[in-house]
Amino acid sequence: MATKESLVQRLRPHHQEHLLAFWDELSEERREKLAAQIDAIDFTAITELLSKEHGGPDFAALAARAESPPSFRLGVGDDRSSAADARAAAIASFSRGEVGAILVAGGQGTRLGFPHPKGMFPIGPVSHAPLFQILFEKVLGFSRRYGRPVPLYLMTSPATHEETIAYLDEHSRFGLSANDVHVFCQGQMPAADMATGRLLLEAKDSLALSPDGHGGMLAALAKNGLLADMRRRGLAHLLYFQVDNPLADFTDPSFLGYHLLTRSEMTSQVVRKQIPLERVGNVVSVDGRLQIIEYSDLPDDAAKLTNSDSSLKLWAGSIAVHVFELAFLERMQNEAGGLPFHVARKKVPHIDQSGNRIEPQAPNAVKFERFIFDLLPSAERAIVVEIDAARGFAPVKNAAGEKQDTPEAVQAAMIALHTGWLRQAGATVDPGVPVEISPLFALDAAELATKIPSGLKVTQGTYFGKE
Repeated sequence: MATKESLVQRLRPHHQEHLLAFWDELSEERREKLAAQIDAIDFTAITELLSKEHGGPDFAALAARAESPPSFRLGVGDDRSSAADARAAAIASFSRGEVGAILVAGGQGTRLGFPHPKGMFPIGPVSHAPLFQILFEKVLGFSRRYGRPVPLYLMTSPATHEETIAYLDEHSRFGLSANDVHVFCQGQMPAADMATGRLLLEAKDSLALSPDGHGGMLAALAKNGLLADMRRRGLAHLLYFQVDNPLADFTDPSFLGYHLLTRSEMTSQVVRKQIPLERVGNVVSVDGRLQIIEYSDLPDDAAKLTNSDSSLKLWAGSIAVHVFELAFLERMQNEAGGLPFHVARKKVPHIDQSGNRIEPQAPNAVKFERFIFDLLPSAERAIVVEIDAARGFAPVKNAAGEKQDTPEAVQAAMIALHTGWLRQAGATVDPGVPVEISPLFALDAAELATKIPSGLKVTQGTYFGKE
């Protein structure tokens, strides 16, 4: 184990010796914990990040050069390629076993009043199925449809890792093979005092640490040998989605198909913004490269620009559903620096130099996060695929009673989508009757039409579950 003297020598050049203020009070076990946390930190990188805290892109200048991104509409062809060609290309890739999936599930259900990993939150409007079940069954559903396993790589955070593993084991990974589910944990970054740059202690034996953002996925995949695992399995394309969106539509073959036909390295689903200042990331093209400008960074005047037909110029809102080329991820992981860190000012509880607990009432610290969408400008070729929000975007983020993204709003969206599928398939559904369709019963309206009897009438709440 590292000695106090060796740790001091490491910390002194970066003026962080205060992290050992309580060393002499700690047991051997607690010293090992603190030493391991210190050993995991790149203090040179932290110092550089703090020196750049007030820097960053000139978003006003970027927005002035921003244009609409090159796009397709899900399931609708154009003069570049037909929807049928896109579907055929994707089905061939699925059938060759070239496709894997990445599910980002590091968040807790704190804002929902749910003291567990968010993926365990029950969201099915009739079945009360948790988010994990719905998304796992989508992966299993199209694995069965195309006759090849789709390996799922699930990223947790230190706060959710152990409970997620236990939960998935308890539920037999909702039908997916243990060989096809790889749970890995994202990294952590320390918080630094906003005024002094000194790293904060959460306790006498622990730094104030937080997950390094969904952009930490790339480093975590590499650290856990999973990029190599993907290569060994013969994967070439990775579908990416987040755990809070049960409508995530990554199973439509045309989504992957447009990606394949354009030889895109990174393809992103978007929805058309309804209002200029909508709180979504804005996918734009700047100097021929796609990138995302967060709603908080996009100047209002740029957000309100319109085309000659009065439509929004910058219309594409990101919904965090992507396709990555494996070769692109490998290249980016090998490039020096990798994804950049973003600096955010937050309220971070900590202990002071006397060991007293401090609960700040205003932002007191900076946190460091990576965002996966920062890969976009590095992609040699990138496109967006537009999808209707009603079909593929209903994130659950807020507790009941909030204005949007509540469980009730998500369940209403699921019921509306599945009611539409039933009616397309020739069924009648009485007004106000809740319905829910498991992905293992049908992945879309066309498949549903082959499963239900002609003239089906739905007069009471119904869950179309596993066959």
